[in-house]
Amino acid sequence: MDEARARTESRRTVLREGRVVLREQLPEEATLLAAGRPGPLTWIDHVPGAGSVIAAGMTVTAWAEGRYEPGWGLYAIQRAVDLVAVGGIGFHGPPSDGAVEVGYDLSASARGAGWATEALRILAGWALRQPGVGTVLAATEPWNTPSQRVLDRAGFSRVADRGGLYMYELSAEQL
Repeated sequence: MDEARARTESRRTVLREGRVVLREQLPEEATLLAAGRPGPLTWIDHVPGAGSVIAAGMTVTAWAEGRYEPGWGLYAIQRAVDLVAVGGIGFHGPPSDGAVEVGYDLSASARGAGWATEALRILAGWALRQPGVGTVLAATEPWNTPSQRVLDRAGFSRVADRGGLYMYELSAEQL
């Protein structure tokens, strides 16, 4: 591995547990994903999902505006066995007032196999172990029952709705 790539890898957060690897997408990679291009990843459906593209754009915007904080952006959800990306998960930004919000999506052919639930448990657990984070939040559309089931299985509790969205949270005490 050349020196530049080694420096890049040293900045990246990678979380591994069981059959899941969460690989942080640094701003350089997020730029490609925001354009709908796979970047250096192999995606199960050849391209990232719409939610991952949007999240990558959020990372790129934060970076361009000087608000990007390593660890608090987009992660690719990869199968540990072959590192094929099956979706994306990440934060809407760094923690604020002790809370951080997450979002996720899966490629169509990866849905229904528990990838989002496992990824959410891993990422939420990591976030709650970081200084100053006491709560992980997630929002879902009222019609999105698969996402609501993911949140329930990951241990989140539904709280007061916000702006027409169902809101869920997980606190350190719930782990």
